[in-house]
Amino acid sequence: MATLTRLANLSVGEVRGLGGKRTETLSKAGIRTVADLLHHVPHRYIDRTQHAWIETVPLGEEVTVIGKVVKANLRRLRKKLTILDVYISDGSGSIKAVFFNQAFRARQLTEGTQVAFSGVVTIRNRERQFNSPAVDVLDAASEPMVTGRVVPIHSSVGNISPAMMRSAVHNAVSRARPIEDPIPPELVRRHKLIDRDRAFANIHFPEEKKDVKPARTRLVYDELFRLELALAIKQKQYREESSGIAHQLSGGLVETFIGGLPYSLTGDQSKALEAIEKDLREAVPMHRLLQGEVGSGKTVVAVAAMLSVIEGGYQTAVMAPTEVLAGQHFLSIVDLLSAAGMSPEIRGLGSDMGMDTLFGGEGPAIHVGLLTGSTALVNYRSSVNRAQLLEDVASGQVDLLIGTHALIQEGVNFKALGAAVVDEQHRFGVSQRVKLKAKAGMDDPDLLIMTATPIPRTMSMTMYGDLEVTIIEEMPPGRSPTFTEHLSKAEEEAAWALIRREVAEGRQAFVVCPLVEESAKIEAASATAEFERISRVLPDLRVGLIHGQMKSTDKEEAMSAFRDGLIDVLVATTVIEVGIDVPNATVMVIEDADRFGLSQLHQLRGRVGRGLHPGHCLLLADAITEDGEQRLLAMVATNDGFELANTDLRLRGQGTVFGTKQSGLTDLKLANVVDDEKILIKARRDAFDLIKKDPDLEDHPELAEEIRAMLGERAEWLFLS
Repeated sequence: MATLTRLANLSVGEVRGLGGKRTETLSKAGIRTVADLLHHVPHRYIDRTQHAWIETVPLGEEVTVIGKVVKANLRRLRKKLTILDVYISDGSGSIKAVFFNQAFRARQLTEGTQVAFSGVVTIRNRERQFNSPAVDVLDAASEPMVTGRVVPIHSSVGNISPAMMRSAVHNAVSRARPIEDPIPPELVRRHKLIDRDRAFANIHFPEEKKDVKPARTRLVYDELFRLELALAIKQKQYREESSGIAHQLSGGLVETFIGGLPYSLTGDQSKALEAIEKDLREAVPMHRLLQGEVGSGKTVVAVAAMLSVIEGGYQTAVMAPTEVLAGQHFLSIVDLLSAAGMSPEIRGLGSDMGMDTLFGGEGPAIHVGLLTGSTALVNYRSSVNRAQLLEDVASGQVDLLIGTHALIQEGVNFKALGAAVVDEQHRFGVSQRVKLKAKAGMDDPDLLIMTATPIPRTMSMTMYGDLEVTIIEEMPPGRSPTFTEHLSKAEEEAAWALIRREVAEGRQAFVVCPLVEESAKIEAASATAEFERISRVLPDLRVGLIHGQMKSTDKEEAMSAFRDGLIDVLVATTVIEVGIDVPNATVMVIEDADRFGLSQLHQLRGRVGRGLHPGHCLLLADAITEDGEQRLLAMVATNDGFELANTDLRLRGQGTVFGTKQSGLTDLKLANVVDDEKILIKARRDAFDLIKKDPDLEDHPELAEEIRAMLGERAEWLFLS
């Protein structure tokens, strides 16, 4: 009896017909083992048990016909237009298929080839025809796997045709069976799953089409169960190997802070703070993801949590991905503390302002510092005395240090780091977060990861499956809605007219430059050129510029001038995507918006409508792809970030996310985290329950081996030995 572990250690080159160069071709496509080949499942099936004659196919309906190519004629009408006419016959009659600009089909559809065409049949010039139908080459009609049965259509890989793949998979399945099933029998019974051996047989070569769904359900469950088991083990090991701080929370500082704010916390904010404080009281280090839309109040919750830690005598840190965002956090946290009647004391300022400066009311003093590559504080017309600041951090005189990756560089030492907040964690590698934790010394700091990027629940159960997840969905009262509109480039004057009207009312606008993929320098040049153009288009307005290639001090000066109302229109690249908070900005114009991802578009839209006045987001674009058009339609249709995140996941595919080196996870081969959410929830619950009962999988050694075999190198990332 074969095990998936053994098949995962068996080269795909061992399968008949897949040796030599074909092994290399498959390896490049991620099919390296027999187990990988068994997970290369058909993308569709043709039921040849029900014979449909070409002569009787209906018009205007989606149909599949099968026949032999009897004639093919390629015509080149002009330089960029080719037309291929292909006739197939099944003995009852013939039908024509027309392919536009698909000249390669002439090599594929030669006379005598057995094929299936799928599409809608129409009438043209009294002749029935398909227009660019889907094509499946079935090869010789005598092939036993394509006659009188449900025919699986496996995707081609490189120059390996679907027929070759079908034959190879048939050989692999036949030789591998029976395939052992290590999933606990009680789980198989509880979810009414078919056995694994039958699942592999039926998904590749079903007797009837209805056999496919239960086969896929079983294999999807297995895939997600393995992943969630690995995440459960990682969470268990994190808890065992960490030495945390059981914070004694008196609540005095937090009560003063919350009570002094000019508004009340929302229900979601209060629940989030309760969950965080519960984590802080435990000796196990907190490992929590805090999700929330732009403007939902994550920062208020994070500050309240850090005050709990500070009151117990520990230091806290906030790490942001960019200097602009770190500076924004610094300003917003100082403003929050001041607004609550507390006294933020800025440590490490230059001699022109004294070594430290007090802002705010008469409440408790909180010592705050900003540490970035440049450590410039343009807002206070001063620069940080870096040596003094580092000395204050090391001696414990800084309660709350905000910065970029500079926080984890050599020379930065905390006296007692009790908690760290990492913003937009997907921009940091795992090793960087480990370095931040290492700054704490003996005990691991509690870790709160914040993101304004809406993550579908299914993604948070996979990518962040070892974290506890808290979501702030409720928006604070008074937040103005943002109206989104799609304009063609020919209609751009409407955007400039809106900006003029809003500026006349005392408000401000962003203009985001087109995304340039070639290089950061080209993007900077593009932004500069657009700044000059907008300055000519809006000569009566004060136009500023910010992009990633500017010096840190210049970027901060531009943002400071915009925040202070000295700039009416800020031309920018996506450097403003996260963290920029200018409540007076009400217009966001995004040029070539179809080239941006949905997540980016949503983040950019979140920069406006943050104050008392409604926001306007104008998407300037002439979409050239269907996906681009779908993104624009989705943005206009909803402001719900989680709905957009699900749409984005469907459009881009989960491989874009799982395939990143940082996540440590490869593409899921069968499961789709949006469509298979119900199965994922079951698999996650089962996996975490099993690890509670059998923490090291000692009673399920086959499962442990299978996880290692199927995740390969990624097992190291998941801390599996």
